[in-house]
Amino acid sequence: MSEQATHSAPGHLAFGDDREQAIRIMEVNLGVLWRRTRADAHRAARLVHPDLDPGAYVVLGALQRRGSLRLTDLAAEICAGKPSASRQVSQLESLGMVRRDADPADGRAQSISLTPEGARQLHAAQSARQRIFHDMLDDWTGQDLASFAALLARLNESYAKDRN
Repeated sequence: MSEQATHSAPGHLAFGDDREQAIRIMEVNLGVLWRRTRADAHRAARLVHPDLDPGAYVVLGALQRRGSLRLTDLAAEICAGKPSASRQVSQLESLGMVRRDADPADGRAQSISLTPEGARQLHAAQSARQRIFHDMLDDWTGQDLASFAALLARLNESYAKDRN
């Protein structure tokens, strides 16, 4: 059974300037997108390693973007609790994808970073996902993609402000 999103492409809005209707349509479509993204995260994690938990895939991406992080900072970055982040790091460490080193600023703390193998596996999975996006969005113009990317970044910034 396929889940259908409510259509409302820019320039084709049936609700004009009605913010309430736009918010309702956005809420429905974000729900659909988040469910699809969660399913996609499972597939992406399996591209890295057949036993990898999707949450661990998120950890790899955070370490790629931010570099070495302490566990507390990593947990905050991925919006997870410290115990959950610790489990993900342990799994990745057992697979040779991350390593823990003494934090140079505080020898009692540990710094977690990608290993070369973790970076290689993550890059391969990201490349595969990007090919899917290229195929799926083949009929979108460059302007459509740029507009969507900018609006998505803006939405994420709003989430980050709300979280702080």
